[in-house]
Amino acid sequence: MSTPPVTQAMATDTTPTDLTVLQRDSLTRSRAAGLKAMFFDVDGVMTDGGLFYDGNGEALKRFHVLDGHGLKMLQEAGVLVGILSGRNHPAVVARGKELGLTEVHLGLQDKLSQLQDICQRRSLALQACGHMGDDLPDLPVMQAVGFSASVPTAISEVRRQAMWTAQWPAGAGAVREVCDFILKCKSHAQNGTH
Repeated sequence: MSTPPVTQAMATDTTPTDLTVLQRDSLTRSRAAGLKAMFFDVDGVMTDGGLFYDGNGEALKRFHVLDGHGLKMLQEAGVLVGILSGRNHPAVVARGKELGLTEVHLGLQDKLSQLQDICQRRSLALQACGHMGDDLPDLPVMQAVGFSASVPTAISEVRRQAMWTAQWPAGAGAVREVCDFILKCKSHAQNGTH
């Protein structure tokens, strides 16, 4: 069920707080519709944040197929999809390759600097980018981009900064949920509906 467009009749029947929410939601949808690139943290966003160790002490990661399909759909819609992660792990390299991602950056101390480099190389404005994160290293990026998203288990500072928060858990559909939201916003903007 889609959200009805904001009309003058609705505005007269709402409180100032309701109007603020409607305006914020409209801004969020508008920013999502205008995205040219969307970046994701890995641990706690693309995965549930847990680490499993095998008998040799190697960490293992689990990715969800729903999330992967959402990322592919974003790419098919012309959105550049990338990864910005503080950890360096071969499973993330493999996942990025499997999904055809050309911007996979791992072991980052400063995610914002890396994103600025990507934007300069690709002639992208930061406001045309989005980021989904869950922890303090994501905050500078989330504050700089046009659209920011988080997961339900993100720390409170990140949830407060996020324009949009998934209902599905990290590593189990949250990435797919934001991909679907972005695609829906793009479709509505293209068709002139809300």
